[in-house]
Amino acid sequence: MELIQENPELDAYLAADEAIDHQHPYVTETARRLGAETSDAYTYAEAAFTFVRDTIWHSVDSGDLRVSWRASDVLATRNGICHAKSHALAALLRAAGIPAALCYQRLVNDDGNRSMLHGLVALRLPGRERWARVDARGNTPGVDARFSLDHERLAWPVRTASGEADYPVLYAAPRPEVLGALRRARDRHELWEMLPGAL
Repeated sequence: MELIQENPELDAYLAADEAIDHQHPYVTETARRLGAETSDAYTYAEAAFTFVRDTIWHSVDSGDLRVSWRASDVLATRNGICHAKSHALAALLRAAGIPAALCYQRLVNDDGNRSMLHGLVALRLPGRERWARVDARGNTPGVDARFSLDHERLAWPVRTASGEADYPVLYAAPRPEVLGALRRARDRHELWEMLPGAL
């Protein structure tokens, strides 16, 4: 699949906004501890991915009902759904000057009754002409997402026969319908009712 930048300017994927608040002291300090100032870009990007995947709980796995959406809050609470974790990873990458985009998949529950929008991150390391998508959702039995720039190792490969889809557009900021649901939901149960199932 060819990934398409929503904004042709690469600098747009380094910008800070209310969700990807990479200039917040909590984000910059976390980036520093992970090696943003001392490691090469690949080593740092992999460390940031692993940190978000393995140390920030996906709230479904932990049972946490809190809804976080701002990257600094996700890092502080160590909690969030896939979209929130994507905001945190994008912020950590941008804090080190690595362009990071938000991207999405449309997935379908195993019972086929409901679709859901899954959040991912794409990054572009210096010297590379291609973006690479990574999925920091968090591994569970049967889910083995890995950091890879050449061969995607996402949490869930899309099943087109079931109506699932990969969206090729790379967004510089969270989709308004996703961010709006995250901001308005009082808890994770309410969030599930508010999140869009598709773009």
